[in-house]
Amino acid sequence: MSTVEAAYRPTAGGALEVDRAFYQRLAATHNQHKLVDSFEIPIRSGRAWKVPQGHICRLVTIDGPQVADLNVWNAHDPRERMWAARTRQLQRAHVSTFDRLWSTLPFLRPLVTVTHDTLSGYGVDGDGGRVHDLLGTRCDPYVNRMLTGENFDFHCHSNLVRAVLPYGLTEFDVHDVLNVFQCTGLTDEDRYFMKACPARPGDFFEFFAELDLLCALSTCPGGDLSVPMWGPDARDPLDVCHPIGVEVYQPSHDLLRGWQPPERAAYDTMHGLRAPQWQHTR
Repeated sequence: MSTVEAAYRPTAGGALEVDRAFYQRLAATHNQHKLVDSFEIPIRSGRAWKVPQGHICRLVTIDGPQVADLNVWNAHDPRERMWAARTRQLQRAHVSTFDRLWSTLPFLRPLVTVTHDTLSGYGVDGDGGRVHDLLGTRCDPYVNRMLTGENFDFHCHSNLVRAVLPYGLTEFDVHDVLNVFQCTGLTDEDRYFMKACPARPGDFFEFFAELDLLCALSTCPGGDLSVPMWGPDARDPLDVCHPIGVEVYQPSHDLLRGWQPPERAAYDTMHGLRAPQWQHTR
């Protein structure tokens, strides 16, 4: 019988270990945090905003189920951004409370830690579906045109592109996403599938900013994904689209006592490259 183990397993005091008591404390004292920003992202649109380090950001399904695509960057250096593939390996393919979203090389550190998730109890459904996935990526107008021959400018990729332009970023900065509130999995044929979003009004996904962050979110044009977007039964799912609420909170200094922002990766040996060692002769 073969033994299957996780690719990366946290060790006591290691880089993957999470101080659960600290993040549980932040979640449990939510009513003590100061609300510093709040807005709604309308259907089929996107918006970017900043979350200072040590703050908490909450994404809320305001009046009905809605899938949303999240991008995250270091607010001071957008070359450091969420790395979906490595996060799948270091954490898992569907994230929830105490999981982290990790950044790209050469930084490799947690950008956020999930502090509260009202869908954490969803677990695994009868089809193998789970929520908040890193398996897929954003819908985009390029694939849409390739498959349908039609142009549509409000896919999640386009929504994110428009959202980041005011911050000096471009289409090249938009990256693979966390599909918040989305229920997905893999079939027996190892094919990606999507199901109707299980969120209800008032459900939320909340995370702690380990660094100063720029975040961007798209409200997917597929809404809650209960309506087929491909095949003979496909139609415009406009009636199942809902806005997403965004709230940013500042915890008290006392709650953050002992917390330190993560350092960038310690590796600095230049991948085996070395500068020439010149010998001075007279």
